[in-house]
Amino acid sequence: MAKITELVASMAAPIAEGAGCSLWDVEYVREAGEWFLRVYIDKAGGVSIDDCEAVSRPLSDQLDEADPIEGSYVLEVSSAGADRPLKKPEHFARFLDAEVEVRLYRAMEGRKDYVGILKGYENGDVTIETAAGPRTFAKKDVAQVRLYVRF
Repeated sequence: MAKITELVASMAAPIAEGAGCSLWDVEYVREAGEWFLRVYIDKAGGVSIDDCEAVSRPLSDQLDEADPIEGSYVLEVSSAGADRPLKKPEHFARFLDAEVEVRLYRAMEGRKDYVGILKGYENGDVTIETAAGPRTFAKKDVAQVRLYVRF
């Protein structure tokens, strides 16, 4: 049987596309004793509350009809965000040459966070260009990579 996130993604992607958006990611997580089904969407120019509603309502109806999840959960549809995490190879490909933050599981050279320009992604290894030069982080060391937003 497919994972819940994969099943929901297969349901949500055409709904998102029909609303002029694309599906970014799906999470099914337990927080504070409650289950949350989070669907993240993206759109050129940004996602509005109307876009979220245009995906949420029909997706909720489809989920009610198919009933793929036992028990109760909270459905949330939102923008992937300006500082969105990059998880899939296509995410990394889309944001080559963008500024990213690489967060590590354990400190290297006294730091757990590195910011630089994304230059490569291969088999989970991430390469960024920093002021000190190029830096490659092994997949096993990388906790998270997300777009970096300067304020």
